[in-house]
Amino acid sequence: MSDVEKYIKQRKLKRPKFEKGFESGYRAFEFSVMLRQAREEAGVTQETVARKLRTKKSAISRIENHAEDIRLSTLEKYANALGMKIRVQLID
Repeated sequence: MSDVEKYIKQRKLKRPKFEKGFESGYRAFEFSVMLRQAREEAGVTQETVARKLRTKKSAISRIENHAEDIRLSTLEKYANALGMKIRVQLID
């Protein structure tokens, strides 16, 4: 177990509020990283995505940094700008 994992485990034990919000916050963080990595792997800049979506670079930055607030229609446009498609799954 890494130091970060140990720290998280300790915080969860000491603070129920931390544990309650941690999972959803962490999933949003992972999703944000996934969006940025997909863009970078596609070799596309934020400016290029912004142009394709007819918006500003700052809006693309917000999408990549605050993915918990992204609408499905916006996500689909973002994926299309990268030459990709989205797939939504419900899992147990």
